[in-house]
Amino acid sequence: MSELTDAKRRIVETLKRVEFTTAGDLAEHFGLTDTAVRQHLDGLEQLGLVERRSSPSEGRGRPPVLWSLTSIASELFPDRHADLTVDLIESIRTALGDDALEAVVQARAERQVNLYRAALPPGSVEVRLRSLAEMRTTEGYLAELTRDGDALVLTEHHCPIHEAATTCPSLCGAELELFRRTLGPDVDVQRDQHLFGGQARCTYRVTPKTASPVASH
Repeated sequence: MSELTDAKRRIVETLKRVEFTTAGDLAEHFGLTDTAVRQHLDGLEQLGLVERRSSPSEGRGRPPVLWSLTSIASELFPDRHADLTVDLIESIRTALGDDALEAVVQARAERQVNLYRAALPPGSVEVRLRSLAEMRTTEGYLAELTRDGDALVLTEHHCPIHEAATTCPSLCGAELELFRRTLGPDVDVQRDQHLFGGQARCTYRVTPKTASPVASH
């Protein structure tokens, strides 16, 4: 939360501890004026970090406005899931051995194949790849599909499992086989660039094995 002022940061931290509250309650808590707190809340609202809603009316006058954090604000707080994943990988390796860890990786890959296959729409290679790119983007890979001659190139600009794959390289190694199995036997899939090979991203070149061209957009 380094990009926020100290006052805004303290308001965000307070709202994290409660479901909702009013500007008046915040002002009393911090010893500020209602006007000052509302200015901070307006600024946070413009950033998409807080939202307002009216509470049920209690007698005459306008009902008080209740403030709460949005889902975007969760990004301001530490997320240790990567550390947890690495710790779990090391624990499996220590307690059960490398073979057991590899079995876990393969089970994960099998589950992904089944999920992807069930979600991909029928159609051309390009239709399937565009859907796969959308799914991977939803998972945090920032994927996009481009064309290079007769081939389609799936590029992943971000790797959300980078820290885990550093500890367990087979997680990343399974990705190529995952795409091959998901897309089926009518395409050839090769990895042209690899984050762990020193490149800035991972790219996969997908070429139809049939003679029919891929439909263009």
